[in-house]
Amino acid sequence: MSPIDRPDDRASSVFRFGMELIAWVATPWALWSTSVPLAVLSAVALIGLPMVFSTPGDKRHVIVAVPGYVTIVLVGLHLIAAVAAAWVVWHAVAAALVSVAAVVTVVLELPRWRWLLARGSSR
Repeated sequence: MSPIDRPDDRASSVFRFGMELIAWVATPWALWSTSVPLAVLSAVALIGLPMVFSTPGDKRHVIVAVPGYVTIVLVGLHLIAAVAAAWVVWHAVAAALVSVAAVVTVVLELPRWRWLLARGSSR
């Protein structure tokens, strides 16, 4: 499939990026009191992994090409980190909103994920 065949995911991109931002902020915050190096490592991993590893056709610039399921796992990692960390560091109402946003993100991401899985293990 070419990038042209990629599903339009403008709404899911907004939710996906919002959840990434929450993960980038809340995860180190949640880990800071336990281990400063772990908090820094979590930020580096959450920001760096998707920058380095991506599925061809999903991003314009690919540093290390990976199959579609790896991109899905990275999104899932962000969603899980954002929700778990939100429940640790924020008020229950805020954490519940993050949880709802994560569910909305998954629903909106399904067409893109189907497209990524259809790419199989091609690089």
